Amino acid sequence: MNTRLRAVAVLFAVLTAVLTMVSTASAASSTPLLTNVRVGAHATYDRIVLDFTGPKPTIPFAQVVPELVYDGSGKPVDLPGTFFYQVVAWPGAAHDDNGTPTYTGSRKFTTPQLANVQGFAITGDFEGQLTVGLGYRRATWQTVTVLENPTRVVIDIGV
Repeated sequence: MNTRLRAVAVLFAVLTAVLTMVSTASAASSTPLLTNVRVGAHATYDRIVLDFTGPKPTIPFAQVVPELVYDGSGKPVDLPGTFFYQVVAWPGAAHDDNGTPTYTGSRKFTTPQLANVQGFAITGDFEGQLTVGLGYRRATWQTVTVLENPTRVVIDIGV
């Protein structure tokens, strides 16, 4: 009897470990991964597009903030602009499960080709949450849209 209980306990432990690994792998592979950042000028708005592989993030959290700071450290982000807009894509990441970057472009850059938006920065990439920030000249409207086929987050800032 004691041997049977031990065998059942071992089997239960093995099954629990396997199910945990499958659940963790499934959750990790379901994280949208940033692959590219594109910007474009339009007549009435500036557009920033975050391209992802995998499923689409949930509707991102976005807000105008007094300043942009790096997640974790809280250090200010040196980005041109009078106004700042922060967008959080969750789930989302700019690296794969091994820590290898999936987005290899600049993590911070200026946008002289745009009328209002002056700069872009990735301000956080931690535990399945990707945070980006924009600096812009004039107070105006902002919208964030999540699209699929292909997966992308579209940020529009009025000019």
